[in-house]
Amino acid sequence: MFERLLTVFCLLLLPCAALSDQAEPSFFLDKQRGWFWRELSPEPSIEQTPSPSETEEKISSHPQKQEMPPPEPAQPPAYLSAEWFRKNLEHYKDAAIDSPTEQNVLAYYYLQRVMMDKAQRFANVAQRVVMADPRLDENNRRPLATFASNAANQRATQANEQAMSTIAKQAGLLFFFRSDCHFCEAQAPLLSVLEQRFGFKVYPVSLDGKPMPSGFYKQFRTDTGQALALGVMSTPALFLMKPPNEILPVAQGVVSLDDLTSRVLLSAKHAGWISEPLFNTARGVTDSSFLLPEAGVLTEPVMNDAGRLVEALRRQPLRP
Repeated sequence: MFERLLTVFCLLLLPCAALSDQAEPSFFLDKQRGWFWRELSPEPSIEQTPSPSETEEKISSHPQKQEMPPPEPAQPPAYLSAEWFRKNLEHYKDAAIDSPTEQNVLAYYYLQRVMMDKAQRFANVAQRVVMADPRLDENNRRPLATFASNAANQRATQANEQAMSTIAKQAGLLFFFRSDCHFCEAQAPLLSVLEQRFGFKVYPVSLDGKPMPSGFYKQFRTDTGQALALGVMSTPALFLMKPPNEILPVAQGVVSLDDLTSRVLLSAKHAGWISEPLFNTARGVTDSSFLLPEAGVLTEPVMNDAGRLVEALRRQPLRP
């Protein structure tokens, strides 16, 4: 029986062995290579090497990038110019420290003297041109003399009280607090000062529905979603509230009385509740106009000519 099976098996293999000579030898005839029969493809022959014309065509289809010319070397700064001092004075100082010969020390101090004389010459001209141009003289915005500065402070105090009283007649302060907030306890007395001095109405709102242990603002309302709508993230939180529907943020977190007053004035000024002159006077500043050139005025030719630059800036109207 076994011999018959072997005979049939050999007959089945005969057609495979009878294939054309171009077929690869059977595994049974080349079994010494084992199961790892998959091999790499042979290297291309010399006949498959591309011709010179094909190589030139590929090169022409991928043109080489043109090399950029090397940048021109930067010109060194002129001797004893401001740029030269920034780059070189420290070298003379180091040389004088590392090798303190008489000549090295003298060279450093002479260069330092030249630099200070140049600075003094600049300061003299700067003082003269600033005094001659009211746009540049800071004394026009706020007096620098002590007696005049004191007078400006007194005037600012009066204007501050007037501005805060004007705001208090239009708006109140919305005060969010928590019963366990120590900073809320510190902020409450300052709000009481605003009530007594300027007539502000404070509207306290408790986030946890409980009063403050100190006893301030026993009459309060419990938050019903107002804090979330206004974006309250920390307490105490203060907002200016003007009927019917204007609410301006003032502060989140405890602030001093001076800071609170400044924030109220600034918010009210931007909202148009007080005038620009009253706001400036309350800050102790005579003029708050700024020199802001319009777009397109400062072109490259203008910026490269000091005279044209000054004239272009002088023609610009002062803006609030």
